[in-house]
Amino acid sequence: MSLTGTTSGGRRAWLSSRSGILKGGRLLVSLAVTMLGLLLITFLIGRVMPIDPVLAVVGERATKEVYEATRAAMGLDDPLYIQFWNYITEVLRGDFGMSLLTSRPVIEDIARVFPATLELATVATFLGVAIGVPAGVVAAVNQGRWPDHLVRLLGLFGYSMPVFWLGLMGLLVFYGKLDWVAGPGRLDVFFEDVVPQVTGVILIDSLLAGDTEVFANALSHIVLPASVLGYYSLAYVSRMTRSFMLEQLAQEYVTTARVKGLSEARVIWRHALGNVMVPLITVIALSYANLLEGSVLTEIVFAWPGIGFYITNALLAADMSAVLGGTVVVGIVFIGLNLLSDVLYRFVDPRAR
Repeated sequence: MSLTGTTSGGRRAWLSSRSGILKGGRLLVSLAVTMLGLLLITFLIGRVMPIDPVLAVVGERATKEVYEATRAAMGLDDPLYIQFWNYITEVLRGDFGMSLLTSRPVIEDIARVFPATLELATVATFLGVAIGVPAGVVAAVNQGRWPDHLVRLLGLFGYSMPVFWLGLMGLLVFYGKLDWVAGPGRLDVFFEDVVPQVTGVILIDSLLAGDTEVFANALSHIVLPASVLGYYSLAYVSRMTRSFMLEQLAQEYVTTARVKGLSEARVIWRHALGNVMVPLITVIALSYANLLEGSVLTEIVFAWPGIGFYITNALLAADMSAVLGGTVVVGIVFIGLNLLSDVLYRFVDPRAR
């Protein structure tokens, strides 16, 4: 009996281990295919863009001999499949080429500007989630009444108003007229390079350095652009939270909990919202990823030195190495956040493990 039980337990452990290995293998294959697709798309974009990378290097006055020699040196005379293979190997080594705009390796430029975008998107997501989730819950609980209509109206405005217009109006009112916040940029000029860069995120670095004056200045600069971006996150998160909560509030377990005498607050915020958290994690992760890649206009309006601002300037200067390098990094971040949401999904809901 004991031997049989031991054998059965060992077989279950082996099957569980085998299942975990297979799932891990499928995940790795999926990530590899997704990355390959991302690299293929960016490679093709670089080839179909109406910008000659050779002319961007040698200039329009270069002789034909110089042009042809530079083209050959850049590998553009090779067959496309060889160019694609070279592109993959370079990206895997972290080599995105040299930026024509800054004359530095693209990977160094991205490492310098990406923390600014990360900081802006993180604060915006925090604002959107902190307000959007409770707003969605209140709207669902008050379905058809004025709180529901108000939340849906605010969400509709969030989807309808162009981000550049909202940013310009925010600068005009809160910076130009009321002087409540600091203007464009990430810091005032005389605060730049005051604190040592540890993470690249000024709010964190200033706290690590114990410089509250720099922290206050950075906070004053980020409030307005983060609020503009956060409004779009709020609109999306509140709408999805409302939809998820309406579905949960119609379930039988909610009626049962109320019949048992549980308080309305416990039923809504503990039980119904608890079951909503699983799909809501995916929504928040996607919202965060969208802000990381979609903050271009906000960064331009507020002169925020992030990756969107960097890619835009590179595109205007026909700096395709910088454009493609930034695009690949944003795509990798998007893939990573999707993977993180899947891991958190399984962590929060044991049924998904």
